[in-house]
Amino acid sequence: MVRRMAMEISEQNPGLVGVALVGILTRGVTLSRRIGKVLESMESVRVPMGSLDITFYRDDFDSPDFDPEVKDTDLSFDVTGKRIVLVDDVLQTGRTIRAAMDAIIDFGRPAQIQLAILIDRGGRELPIAPTYVGKRTGTRKDEKIRVSLSETDGGDDQVFVVQRFGGPKKP
Repeated sequence: MVRRMAMEISEQNPGLVGVALVGILTRGVTLSRRIGKVLESMESVRVPMGSLDITFYRDDFDSPDFDPEVKDTDLSFDVTGKRIVLVDDVLQTGRTIRAAMDAIIDFGRPAQIQLAILIDRGGRELPIAPTYVGKRTGTRKDEKIRVSLSETDGGDDQVFVVQRFGGPKKP
């Protein structure tokens, strides 16, 4: 899925001129690094990469149940004029992506923001659509997609559908 998304990014952005990958912490960063490696091997071009912590941009920040773990944002390049490819593991409501776009815009004015998502599970609450998708799947409201990546979670790469208050349901 990562290779296919990288190929689509390359096709939509010839020569990768002005493109930068920005992963949303935590698994989006890992996925953006994987995409970046594939792009570099395909195009012999290293695109700028960064990581984005959206904690303070979330719309549930004031919720009593919210217990944030703030991490560092790392954007070592100017986002102004760049085609930013935001990368994350799962897209559902669109609220995380809205927060990420707000955060990016606080760093400058990109020429374009594209979205690369490993798993699109549907269920949008905001009018946000991914540009690049690894896999689309439908889930019920009482289910959750859990992505496990070797770099962040140890073990093998896996995607599970889990009950909100239970263990894995199906791989």
